[in-house]
Amino acid sequence: MAIQTRNKKSAEFSTASMSDLVFLLLIFFMLTSTLISPNAIKLLLPNSNSKTMAKPASVTVYVDEYFNYFVDGIPASEDNLQANIGQKLIGQTDASIVLKVNYTVPTQYVVNVIDAVNKINEADNTNQTKHKVILATKPGP
Repeated sequence: MAIQTRNKKSAEFSTASMSDLVFLLLIFFMLTSTLISPNAIKLLLPNSNSKTMAKPASVTVYVDEYFNYFVDGIPASEDNLQANIGQKLIGQTDASIVLKVNYTVPTQYVVNVIDAVNKINEADNTNQTKHKVILATKPGP
């Protein structure tokens, strides 16, 4: 006598929710890829054994191996360096400027950026601005 079951098990499954997951992942990766700064300037930073971390920067100034200045990725000349940095610091009284300099750049180019920030601090005595310059380094061996 052949006994048959009323409920037969099916080996199929619905793929409708799979397409929802694929679209969510696609949106996630599209959004996170825009957070990566494509205009970052590649520099070989000097080494440091210090373990201290700075607070997030308001402005980042780059000096590459060809002695070109960049304020937040935008090219700047030595003559208008103070104006470019000052424009980024409008309305901020306690901001930090991270200085990322290639390790082959002479010290004079670093001093030029520090002087520009000091002139900005002196020019705005009414608000008692205290902008700080932080030299970025990579962790030592």
